[in-house]
Amino acid sequence: MTDSFNNTYSGKTVLVTGHTGFKGSWLTTWLLELGAKVVGFSHPEPPTRPSNFVTSNLSGRIADERGDIRDYERLHEVIAAHRPEIIFHLAAQPIVLRSVELPKLTIDTNAGGTVNVLEAIRNTDSVRALVSITTDKVYENQEWLWGYRETDQLGGHDPYSASKAMAELAIAAYRSTYFPPETYGRDHALAIASTRAGNVIGGGDFADYRLVPDCMKALMDGRPIGVRNPLSVRPWQHVLEPLSGYLWLGVQLLENGPVCGEAWNFGPLEQKGVPAQALAEKLVELWGSGSWVHTRPGYAEVETGQLRLSWDKAAHRLNWRPVYTWVEALAEITGWFKAFQAGEDMHAVTRRHILEYTGRARELGLDWAGGR
Repeated sequence: MTDSFNNTYSGKTVLVTGHTGFKGSWLTTWLLELGAKVVGFSHPEPPTRPSNFVTSNLSGRIADERGDIRDYERLHEVIAAHRPEIIFHLAAQPIVLRSVELPKLTIDTNAGGTVNVLEAIRNTDSVRALVSITTDKVYENQEWLWGYRETDQLGGHDPYSASKAMAELAIAAYRSTYFPPETYGRDHALAIASTRAGNVIGGGDFADYRLVPDCMKALMDGRPIGVRNPLSVRPWQHVLEPLSGYLWLGVQLLENGPVCGEAWNFGPLEQKGVPAQALAEKLVELWGSGSWVHTRPGYAEVETGQLRLSWDKAAHRLNWRPVYTWVEALAEITGWFKAFQAGEDMHAVTRRHILEYTGRARELGLDWAGGR
């Protein structure tokens, strides 16, 4: 994989916050494949049991630091000690329904935690690039039939969405106040970007209140799948899709400075989105058995009915595009969980999925995969 991402990450110290989470553990594995020296910073307790981080046996392969993203002093200590050149900030309370139960925790973690990252960077001199991951739910919900663009209005009708919109505002404020692009190279050497992607699905996700993990846990247990909102349309995308965008964006920040230091959407091929019912039915088909039922919980109304994302900007300016269709993504996921259920070496399985994805991207001629 030495030709991937311009070989930019080889030998570099990279900090991943939230590295024990679903997306963070996949990103950590990919960075290791790229030759990076990975430092992880996450809460002492794993976010789920089981977890992809544990099943992939990543702890012994990286500098595995623990602490609460809300603890500024601990975070600053880790950054000062390891002196990373680039940070991928993923640490968050990521569940919408849990944010309704725990609004203060969610806002303190997602908004306050992002401020802590920005402040720690402001008080150290090693970091040259920050890619801060928020969500597609930062946009003011309009129930549009078309995809939200990066210039659309931010908002949030639930604590999770609002906390991520707050994080976006904090990122913009720090960038314009302390790291303005016009003084890059003279007064500072930091480029900052935020990324918006949602409904990320993949092997190793065991979280509660998420459709695909609910489906896979039910299928492995031989139970019917419970679907809260069968008609809810979401931009489902395999975890490697946005991660390829994050990594390629990080390359741009490191190599070209703040030219790409702004907000970016990364979404799936199906810009019209796919209903939850269709997703559950396809997973049953791919698994080879199972069924689904409509659970009709009382709290489902906090979830958005229509949500679509436009990634035209990334396509035109980064030569980025998704690789998998939603059906191909689900086939990858069922393959991962069947391997997990069979007790295979999940680090090897995850690495194989990354290599296969990179090969597909190269065939499509994508710059990040060395397909030029």
